Amino acid sequence: MSPQVNELLLQMLETELGGVRVYKLALACVSNEHLRKEWKRYLKQTEHHVEVMQALFEKLGLNLEQETPGRGVVRHIGEGLVQAMELAQQGGDPAGAELVACECVVQAETKDHLNWSLLTRYAAEADGDEAKALTEVCEEVEDEEDEHLYHSKGWCRELWIAWLGLPAVLPPPEEEKDVKSALDAAQAEEERKEIA
Repeated sequence: MSPQVNELLLQMLETELGGVRVYKLALACVSNEHLRKEWKRYLKQTEHHVEVMQALFEKLGLNLEQETPGRGVVRHIGEGLVQAMELAQQGGDPAGAELVACECVVQAETKDHLNWSLLTRYAAEADGDEAKALTEVCEEVEDEEDEHLYHSKGWCRELWIAWLGLPAVLPPPEEEKDVKSALDAAQAEEERKEIA
């Protein structure tokens, strides 16, 4: 395995570990019960993604504990997202803390989504057992990652719209339509204008 693929996998593992921390604190910030239910489900899925990555590392004979500068950066960003939510909680504005939490989830899920997209692309070009192992995990996880990103972006937009005192669509159309692609997300956002 190339050093670049190894680096991607290390960053993916660290992103998932950080995602667990982000979701745990985000749940402490959320007020909307529908969003709380969704984030609880995403937390469970993200915990499972950690297990999937750990099993992949074992299958490929990789070191789970290997440190690289890139992995350190990913960890630092995750810790920064957690610190941002803690700071928002201290501000005494529950709606503001919920918005910050939603933004932090979107930022974490953006990196996570990129990781899985890149791994899927690489797996399509890989050979042999490596290709098989990578393809299996991508098929298991990537749809959930699509949902995490596009639904969370919809929630973030609609919570901001509501906070600004404008008519919001909650839950967002991305969730109602079970969006799992950028095209479907764009269509859902366009349709929300008619609903609101």
